[in-house]
Amino acid sequence: MGSIHSYDTPSGKRYVVRYRKPDHRQAGKRGFKTKRDAEAFLASVTVAMTENSYIDPTDARVAVGELGTIWLEDQAAVLKPSSFHPLESCWRIHVEPQWGDRRVGDIRHSDVRAWVTQLAGHRGAVTVIRAYGILAAILDIAVRDRRISDNPARGIRLPRKRAKARVYLTHDQVATVARQALYPEVVLFLAYTGLRWGEATGLRVRDVDLQRRRVTIRENAVLVNGALHVGTPKTHATRSVRYPNFFDGMMQSTLAGKRYDQLIFGDGDNHLRLPNSQDGWFATAVRRAQKQDPTIPRVTPHDLRHTAASLAISAGANPKAVQRMLGHASAAMTLDTYADLFEDDLDAVADALERARTRATPPTAGPFPMLPPGPSGPSL
Repeated sequence: MGSIHSYDTPSGKRYVVRYRKPDHRQAGKRGFKTKRDAEAFLASVTVAMTENSYIDPTDARVAVGELGTIWLEDQAAVLKPSSFHPLESCWRIHVEPQWGDRRVGDIRHSDVRAWVTQLAGHRGAVTVIRAYGILAAILDIAVRDRRISDNPARGIRLPRKRAKARVYLTHDQVATVARQALYPEVVLFLAYTGLRWGEATGLRVRDVDLQRRRVTIRENAVLVNGALHVGTPKTHATRSVRYPNFFDGMMQSTLAGKRYDQLIFGDGDNHLRLPNSQDGWFATAVRRAQKQDPTIPRVTPHDLRHTAASLAISAGANPKAVQRMLGHASAAMTLDTYADLFEDDLDAVADALERARTRATPPTAGPFPMLPPGPSGPSL
């Protein structure tokens, strides 16, 4: 499989190992101080080839930046612009400057760990996790390409994301904000359907069924880095959502005079842009509403989606129905996202079980009527 030869250097005798790689090209490694070290290396190479786990050292010389470019192209092909933009930005700002010129074979676990620690010192958990995930994914490619034997980025502890406290409005608070808004129909629609901003502003006249009071979500208009991108909904699947009866008059007024293919909200031809969080029409409406009702918290248009979930759950909707309304991938995701809204259900479940037991158990049955009698002898 190979051979070992000695050669002289100013520092003394050294050994070189020569062998043929699986593709039959010749390779070698120099600089071994003892023949035993050279033999051990040749033996390890021979075993690796036999087990089909050989890693060519020259392949490990590829830079992270080269593989990163390929990885980004792959992500751009499968992700929506709104999902791809944060990755591209994080790669450009945090990952490429640190790792772009590094060879994948030169990266050590301790290097990545030190970088994560340093980054966590001045960046939030979301940024750290995203940057680390990009580097780890790129090194995964190197592993699959047989450039390195394992991923030095894996197994590093990351900071935990802190869940942002959600804000929910009551029915009265929603009405107060809507009365102060430039587009009251948008405020009410978001608060009672749970649609995302891009889903609601992407609705067209053809998507509305006035008889069944339903809208079908087929498009999602998202503003990414100043440019509007219109595509499929977040989950790539269409869904149907029913709006409340009280919205009938407002919906008919909103659709009046518009063609089949025009947008529901706004002038019908241009998508409503997400208002500025500081001085946009929605923030202005909230500030005006707070003067009438100081209990109204500071909210964003996306908080109306959370409000819709809150109002639906408080009205008795089951998690599966809320999941379908919000377009979540599963009811488990809905339960995890709005676990705080279901806390009162624990008391309701216990009370319901108590009432059911009371109805089913005769008064004379004792406290534990369903338990079998215990053993007559001493327990072991």
